[in-house]
Amino acid sequence: MENALTLTNDMKLVLGLVGFTMAMFLFERIRADLVALVVLVVLGLTGLIAPEEIFGGFSGNAVMSIIATMILGAGLDRTGALNRLASWLLRRGHGIEQRLLMMTMAIAGLNSSFMQNPSVMALFMPVASRLSSRTGLSLQRLLLPIAAAIVMGGALTMVGNSPLILLNDLLVSANNNLPSGMATLEPLRMFAPLPIGLSLLAAALLYFHFYGDKKLKAETESNVTPARTESYFAQSYGIEGDVFELLVTAESPLVGMSLSEAEAMHAAPLMLALQTANDTRLAPPGDMRIWVGSVLGVMGPRQEVADFAQNHFLRMSSRLRHFGDLFNPSRAGISEAVVPPTSKFIGKTAADLRLRKQEGISLLAINRDKKVMREDVRRIPMRAGDMLVFHSIWQDLKQASESRDFVVVTDYPKSEQRPHKFKIAMSIFAITILIALTSRLPVALTLMTGVAGMLLTGVLRMDEAYAAINWKTVFLMAGLIPMGWAMDSSGAAAWVAGHTVQRLPDGIPVWLLEIAIALLTTAFSLVISHVGATIVMVPIAINLALAAGGNPTAFALIVALSASNNLMSASNPVISMITGPANYSSRQLWRVGGPMSLIYTAVIVLVINIMFWVSGS
Repeated sequence: MENALTLTNDMKLVLGLVGFTMAMFLFERIRADLVALVVLVVLGLTGLIAPEEIFGGFSGNAVMSIIATMILGAGLDRTGALNRLASWLLRRGHGIEQRLLMMTMAIAGLNSSFMQNPSVMALFMPVASRLSSRTGLSLQRLLLPIAAAIVMGGALTMVGNSPLILLNDLLVSANNNLPSGMATLEPLRMFAPLPIGLSLLAAALLYFHFYGDKKLKAETESNVTPARTESYFAQSYGIEGDVFELLVTAESPLVGMSLSEAEAMHAAPLMLALQTANDTRLAPPGDMRIWVGSVLGVMGPRQEVADFAQNHFLRMSSRLRHFGDLFNPSRAGISEAVVPPTSKFIGKTAADLRLRKQEGISLLAINRDKKVMREDVRRIPMRAGDMLVFHSIWQDLKQASESRDFVVVTDYPKSEQRPHKFKIAMSIFAITILIALTSRLPVALTLMTGVAGMLLTGVLRMDEAYAAINWKTVFLMAGLIPMGWAMDSSGAAAWVAGHTVQRLPDGIPVWLLEIAIALLTTAFSLVISHVGATIVMVPIAINLALAAGGNPTAFALIVALSASNNLMSASNPVISMITGPANYSSRQLWRVGGPMSLIYTAVIVLVINIMFWVSGS
C-alpha cells in the first residue's frame, strides 16, 4: 500500500494539469474548448497518453452519442414538435397557473431524457415565453422550474446529459487499472438510471409545488411587473384570440361571395386561410370565392367567432383538421414590419400591391403615429414609417422581405420548417428508443440509426445536421476525456483516493463517503464544467470505492449525476441560458436552487443504494 501511495512525476504532471484546467475554467482567461485542446496536446507530448490513443476521445461512444442527440433534437425542432406542445399545454392547463407549471415541468423533464439539456432549454424558451404572455405566470416563475426539471430529467437515460454519456467510456477505461481478480466494470444500459431520474423529477415537482414557486413569487413580486395576461399583439393592435375553422354550409349567405366581400361583413373575424376543394391557401387572395364545403381559417376571440358562425350558418371547430400544418407556429404566424423611406409600398394599398396573391401575406393592421388602423386596412395607402402587422408563412415572409420594401422587426424562424414531417420524425424517434430498449447495441450506434433515418426521410438535410452540432461541446469533451484516462493510468486517482481513505476515521459508513463525493463533485461543477468535474472525479470515486469497500459503479454513477447538480450558477449551461431572459440575481438562484441541490444529492444517494442493494451488487 505504501508503494501505491508514492507520488510519481507522472502523477504530479496529471494533478498539475487538473489544477491548470480548474484555474482556467474558474478565471476564464482562455476559452474552455481551447483549454481542453491544450490539455490534450500536453498529454500527448509528455507521453502520458500513447500518441495512437490521444485522439481516441473524438471517436469515442460518448462524443458520437452527444453528436447524435444534438442532430435528433434539431430534427424534432424542425417539425415544430415543441410549438405543438406549447399549444397543448395551454389547452390542458385551463388557465390554472399551478397546473400549467407542473405540466410544463414534467414535459420538459421527459424531453430532456433523450436530448442534450441545453438543446431542450433552447426549445422551451419560446414555449415559456408564449405561456407567460398568455397566462399570469412571469418568466421568472417559469424558467427556473423548467431548468430544474430539465436537469432532473437528464437522469432518466444514459444519454440525457453529457456526464452520463461520458460515464460508460470512463468505466470501460477504468477496467485497465483494476486490481487483479477484480470483476470488470460493465457499461450501464440505456435506461439504467431510470428510477433515479423519475425520483429526481418527482422531487423537483414536489419542491416547486410546495415551496419553490411560492419562494420565486415572493422574490419577484416586488421588483418585476406582473406578467401580461394578453399577448403583445392583443395589447398593441387589438389582434387577439385563437385560430378556428369555419365550415361553410349550404344555408350560409357566404356561399358565392368573394373573400373580400366576406371580410367586409359586420363583426367578421380575421380571415387568414381558405380551403376550397383541393385548393388550400394561407393569405388567400381577396377575389377567391367561397363555396359550400369551403373551410375558413379565422382568428378572433372565441365568443365573437362563435356568434359570427351562428349568424351565418357556419360550423365552428377549434380543432384544426384542415389548417393544422399551416397554422403551426413554427411555420406561420404574426409579425411586424416597418416601411422604409425607399419602399415602393409608399402611396399604395395592400390591394394595389396584391400582397396576398403575390406574396402570400395578409395585412392585419397598420400602426401610424401611434394610431392603430384595422378597419378596411387593405384600402389604406401606406406611408414611410408605418408599422405593418402581417400574418404569413415564415418562408413567404423571408422571401418577400428580400425586396427591402419592408423591414421585419419580429424575430421569426428563418430556416425552413417541416411540420408535415412531424409524424415521420416522431416515428423514427420512437423506433430509435425501441431499439435502445430491446437490443444490446451500443447507445451511440442506436442514436446514429435514428439520425440516418431522419436524414434519409428528409426531416433534416445533411447541412442542417452539421449546423446542429455544437462543436465547442464536442472539442471540450473529446479534449478532456484523455485526462480521465491519465488520472487512471498514472495512478493519480488511486493516490488521491488512498490518501483520502488514510485520513478518514475507521468504520466510516459507505453512504457517508457517497454523500461526501457527491457534494465534492457538485462543488467542482460550480468551478469547472460538468464534463470536467466528471472526468476528474470518476477515476477518484472508483478508487475510493475500492479502498473503502464500496461499489465502484455506484460511486461513479453518483459522480456523473452530481456533476449536473448545479442549479445555482451560470457554469451550468442550462442556468446560464435563463439568467438573462428572466433577470435572475445570484441571490435568487442560490435561495431557490440551493435547497433543490441538497435534495438532489439526498435523492441520488438514497435511490442508487436501494438500486444496487436490490440488484445484489
